[in-house]
Amino acid sequence: MIVVCFGSQNGFAQEQKYDWKTMKPEQRKEVIQKMNPKERSLLLNQFRENMMVSELDVPQNDESQFKSLYAEYQQKQSEIKSKFKAGADYENMSDEEATKQLNESFEIGQQLLDNRKKYAQKFLQVIKPQQVLQMYQTEGKMRNKILDKKQDGQGNPSSQRRRP
Repeated sequence: MIVVCFGSQNGFAQEQKYDWKTMKPEQRKEVIQKMNPKERSLLLNQFRENMMVSELDVPQNDESQFKSLYAEYQQKQSEIKSKFKAGADYENMSDEEATKQLNESFEIGQQLLDNRKKYAQKFLQVIKPQQVLQMYQTEGKMRNKILDKKQDGQGNPSSQRRRP
């Protein structure tokens, strides 16, 4: 899956003078590690957009509109998520603090859902309903892969045990 992401990134690769298709995974990792956080974020967003276009088989004449809308949607989702600051020390929270944080998490979750619904209507102007469903499913798969990689990278033995 990563090869697809890197392979479909011709525009950014040319702009950065990197040929992601021919680079070895170690080389890609080294280049990405040398980027500043903003560059990495931009690269990730472009990979994500290109992967969605490829996965959904978005018609070429709609690609630009889809990418723009998808970037807008991702930005709005990020803005909503950034409102929630989870406390890590649950065991030392008072019941009142924990209840407050729980309610805040529900509110943020509802805002994310409302945003998905709003953007689903916008996406339907560009792609078919089946593609919108597939897009949301693909997002979930990408999120799970990223979370799995983060857990593996932290040397978390429990994440390695649960893998087949």
